[in-house]
Amino acid sequence: MPMDDSEAMWDVVVVGAGAAGLMAAATSAARGRRTLLLEKNRKPGVKILMSGGTRCNITQATDNAGIVAQFGKQGRFLHSALAALGVDATVALFESEGLATKIESTGKIFPASDRATDVLAALLRRLTGSGATLALDEPLVEIERAEDGFVLRTNKRTLNASRLLITSGGQSYPGCGTTGDGYAWARQFGHSIVAPRPALVPLTTDAPWVRELRGITVPDVALRVMASGDEAPRAAKARPLAERRGSFLFTHFGLSGPVVLDVSRAVSGHANPRSLVLECDFLPSIAAGELSDSLARQATAEGKKQLVSLLPELLPRRLSESLFIAAGLSPTQKAAEAGAAVRARTVDAVKRAAIPLSGTCGFKKAEVTAGGVALDEVDSRTMQSKLSPHLYLAGEVLDLDGPIGGYNFQAAWSTGFLAGESV
Repeated sequence: MPMDDSEAMWDVVVVGAGAAGLMAAATSAARGRRTLLLEKNRKPGVKILMSGGTRCNITQATDNAGIVAQFGKQGRFLHSALAALGVDATVALFESEGLATKIESTGKIFPASDRATDVLAALLRRLTGSGATLALDEPLVEIERAEDGFVLRTNKRTLNASRLLITSGGQSYPGCGTTGDGYAWARQFGHSIVAPRPALVPLTTDAPWVRELRGITVPDVALRVMASGDEAPRAAKARPLAERRGSFLFTHFGLSGPVVLDVSRAVSGHANPRSLVLECDFLPSIAAGELSDSLARQATAEGKKQLVSLLPELLPRRLSESLFIAAGLSPTQKAAEAGAAVRARTVDAVKRAAIPLSGTCGFKKAEVTAGGVALDEVDSRTMQSKLSPHLYLAGEVLDLDGPIGGYNFQAAWSTGFLAGESV
């Protein structure tokens, strides 16, 4: 890219060509703003390409209230952004760029092609059509406040911008370049940073029997993150720190799958993750009493069989046997010899299995970052800083994280779009 004086003056400079940045830069330029999108990587949208198993879960098939609800207390911040670009408008925007979409049974909206590359291509078509300039392999090194905006120094040149929008992401998947750069720049202009921590991240355990089950998937499991040990107040022991239901995966390091990722925020945010246990109901669609009665009936009719073989076929046999052993039961226990006490322990083994936790896989495996720029310091109606005029922030750099299912992408598209409309 030439570096003459005419290219050094910009109405808007957007830092970070991820989901929020690509959306913001195209929106800004389409309004006639001379817009430059800076990206330190050699390619834009690296995390987009990795997301959803390289399929990119664009959003969730719900209304604005449904998106807001999934972000808890943080969700109120999204009202204006979703009013500017809600779920239907997001899907329409991508389809206007030639990207066909589909809704899966979970409500997740994906490209019909199942290719994240097609999502990125649609965004880049929109960016090109808007007239924005994309500068790749050009990290921002330094920012200074100027009388009429900002002076920006990259590894290649010095730029002047009337308005600056930071969309540099959080710290998840640092191999993609998201190394928390935006936090230092926000602090420079007086912003508070809520301590970043991994979210939507696999969990680890030291329990050998869990790792021996690596590769086994259970489609429907109800999880509760529970405090345990002397550190937990007695009254708190019965209250879960987080609870979700969904697909569960055993791995060589511990636990993954959508339901595990959804409760992981409670673990990464805890002062002592090793004091936590993951309580698992591996048959959430069957009540405890119903399971007990079923085992009793089958034991009478098929007493010569092993008790473990009478468990519903929804449970993989290897898992059933491991749950028996972990609960101090024998997998070879004959059904006819199992009295009420043994059946009760069997039900507990399946519906209240406790897996001790040791922590998470950290930012390197986290899909999103919890924490970031404090939301009460950003005007949710415009995405402009309340502390520094003409500074805007959008996307994952904000203290804004939701569950798996396209919610975080929707927050990025919407906050990026609103910022682009406001700069």
